[in-house]
Amino acid sequence: MTRPVILTVFTVALAAACTLGPDFDRPALDVPEAWRDLPVAETESLANTAWWNLYGDEELDRLIRIALEENQDLKIAVERIVEHRARVGYTGADLYPRVDVSAGGGLVGVSRRGVPELGDDPDRDGDLWGVSADLSWELDIFGRIRRATESEEALLLATEAARRATAILLVSDVASTYTRLREADAKLGISRRTLAQRKEYVELARRRFEGELTSEVDYRQAQAEQHRIEALVADLERTVQVLENELSRLLGRNPGVIARGRALGSFAEPPAVPAGLPSELLDRRPDLVAAEQRLHAATADVGAAKALLYPRFALTASYGQESNQFADLFEAPSRAWSLLGNVLAPIFNAGQNQARVEIAESQMRQELYSYERAVRTAFFEVENALVTYRKTGVQMSAEALRVATERQVLTLVADRYTGGVSSYLDVLDAQRSLFDAELEEVTTVASRRIALVQLYKALGGGWPTEAEGPSSPAAPAPAKP
Repeated sequence: MTRPVILTVFTVALAAACTLGPDFDRPALDVPEAWRDLPVAETESLANTAWWNLYGDEELDRLIRIALEENQDLKIAVERIVEHRARVGYTGADLYPRVDVSAGGGLVGVSRRGVPELGDDPDRDGDLWGVSADLSWELDIFGRIRRATESEEALLLATEAARRATAILLVSDVASTYTRLREADAKLGISRRTLAQRKEYVELARRRFEGELTSEVDYRQAQAEQHRIEALVADLERTVQVLENELSRLLGRNPGVIARGRALGSFAEPPAVPAGLPSELLDRRPDLVAAEQRLHAATADVGAAKALLYPRFALTASYGQESNQFADLFEAPSRAWSLLGNVLAPIFNAGQNQARVEIAESQMRQELYSYERAVRTAFFEVENALVTYRKTGVQMSAEALRVATERQVLTLVADRYTGGVSSYLDVLDAQRSLFDAELEEVTTVASRRIALVQLYKALGGGWPTEAEGPSSPAAPAPAKP
C-alpha cells in the first residue's frame, strides 16, 4: 500500500471520530404530572382517534376528505417537505468525493527569451490538447459538513411536523366552520319561525286595535318587533352564505353551496374526554415537535460554525491525457496525473469566524426560548380547552331549562293578553326573552362542539397513521436523522 493511500485511510478514520459543537438533547422542562381536575391515572387520550368521525356526520367527513386532497396550504406544506429532503441530499453530498471530467484544447505560446541555459530561442507557439478526470474531496476532519447535514435533517423533520400541524389545523378549521354554518342554519330556522309568529301577532294586534280593544301602541310595537326579526333573518342569511364561501375556500374550491348533514343538535359526542398525560404532549403535538427540531438544527449550526475556526483539509487528484497533437492525445506517453493535499487554515479575518459562532449560539438560545414558550402555550391551550368543554356542557343543560321555562311564560302571558288581563308589552317581553333564549341555546351547543374541536387540536391528536391514507396528500416518507 502506497504512502498516499495510507494517509488517506488514516485521514478518513480521523474525520469520522471528530465533530465539534454540542450534541442535541431535548431540554429538561417542568412538566405537570396531570391536568387540572383530571385523574392522574387517565393515560389514554381521545386524541388518538380520528376525532372528526365521532360527530357521526357523513357530510362533514366528506368535506374533510375533500379539504385534505384539495387545500392549497396543505399542498404547499407537502412541497416544502420535498424541498427540504432535497436540501438534505444537497448538503450531505459534500461528504463524498466529487469527480468531474474536463476536456479542452487551444493555442499555447512559450517564451525562452532571457533564460541563459536555454539560449535565446525565439518565441514558439503550438497547440495543447487535454482530457482528464478530476477528483476533489474535502475531508470533514472537524465535522463541519456533518453538522450542516444534521441541521438540514432536523429541519426536514420540522417541516414534516409542520405539514402534520397544517393538516390538523385544516381539519379543525373545516369542522369549526361547518359547526358555525349549522349554528347559523339553526338560528335562521328559529328566526324564520319566530317571524311567522310575529306576523300572526301583528295581525292579532291590528284586529284588536281596529275593534277598539287596545290602543294603536300595541299594534305599532308588534310591527316594530316584526321588522326587527326581518332584519335579523336577512343578517343570518348573509352569515350562511359567508360561511359557505369560507368552507369552499378551505376545500380549495370556488364559492358555492355547501351540502348539509346532521343538524347541530344531533351531533354525537363522546361520554368522556380523556386527555392523556401532559408529558405525552411533547411528542404528540406537531408544533412542539417542529419547535424541538428547529432547536436541534440551531444546535447543529453551532458545531458547523465552530468547525470554521479550524483548518479545512482537502484532497485533489487528476488523471488524464495531454498532447500538442490531437491525434496523439490518447497515446501512452501523453498520460498525466496528480495527487495533491490542500490545507486552508484561517489566520486573520477580523473576527468574522468567531462572530459566526456567536451568531449561531444566539440563534440556538432563541430557538430554546421559542421551544419553551411553545410548550407552555400548549399546556395553557389544553387546560383552557378542557375547562371550556366541561363548562359548556353545564351551560347547555341550563340553557335547555331556560328555553323550556320561557316557553311556559310566553304561553301564560299570551293567554292573559287574549283575555284582556295583560298588556301587549308583557307579551312582547316574553317573546323577546324566549327568542333570545333559543338563540343562546344554539350558540351554547355550537360552542360545545367547537370546544371539542379545539380540545383535539390542542392535544395534537386525531391524526393516526391509518387516517392519513388515500384521503390525504401523499407525502414523502420521513427521513432518518
